[in-house]
Amino acid sequence: MGREEILEGLPARKSVMGAPVDPWDMGQTVEATERLIEAGAFAHLMGVNADKLLQMKDDPWMDACVRSCEVVNADGASMVMAAQRLGSPLPCRVAGIDLMRELCALAERRGYPVYLLGAKPEVVEKTAEVLSGEFPKMRVAGARDGYFGDAEWDEVAEEIRISEAAITFVGITSPKKERLIEHFRELGLTGAFVGVGGSFDVVSGNIPRAPMWMQRANLEWAFRMAQEPGRLVKRYLVGNTRFLRMLHAEEKKMRKEGHCA
Repeated sequence: MGREEILEGLPARKSVMGAPVDPWDMGQTVEATERLIEAGAFAHLMGVNADKLLQMKDDPWMDACVRSCEVVNADGASMVMAAQRLGSPLPCRVAGIDLMRELCALAERRGYPVYLLGAKPEVVEKTAEVLSGEFPKMRVAGARDGYFGDAEWDEVAEEIRISEAAITFVGITSPKKERLIEHFRELGLTGAFVGVGGSFDVVSGNIPRAPMWMQRANLEWAFRMAQEPGRLVKRYLVGNTRFLRMLHAEEKKMRKEGHCA
């Protein structure tokens, strides 16, 4: 059974600035994930934001990867804003860390084993401890840090296979995260593989999350940049400027074609 059959009845995928996005709220995303797991499918869950869109523009492999994902959410206020301005609104942002917790709640309800992959050893261990406290009936079937080389990818895949995890959270930086998950696809693994970036650091308490008022004001990016300026200043300031230029160009093109006001 293919993706379209499994997800029949959910809103059809949209294109936002050339990126595929599933126009789903959190509940629909969790429902889609559950359907894919129950169907015995492989599901790569991807969050798209301004940075990911730029990666797609610069890297043909990443572009093809995003288009092949079974679930693609707007994991950034930038994508929600762009969709609104281009006349193809999305219901909301589905933040990766929030989706992670909702999927843990699903795992607890449905008895799905969960595997945690990524971050430093002490961080992934603490993440497992915190999530087990929040979701006491959820079974953490395994955990492994993200410090392994390409030659160990098959070994990691075998560990996940043996664990029988239905949901694997991958807290590794891009593009290694996406290449690793697609390698798991090639090896025939099944279940949901969810790229969660630096969420393990936040869940474990290693890095604080932005206050709720900043999240609601779409300023979480600024808080993150302040926490890790060396790594994120270029990504956010330079990347966001480039993203806005692309959005302006897209708006201009659509106005010329008579598709938006």
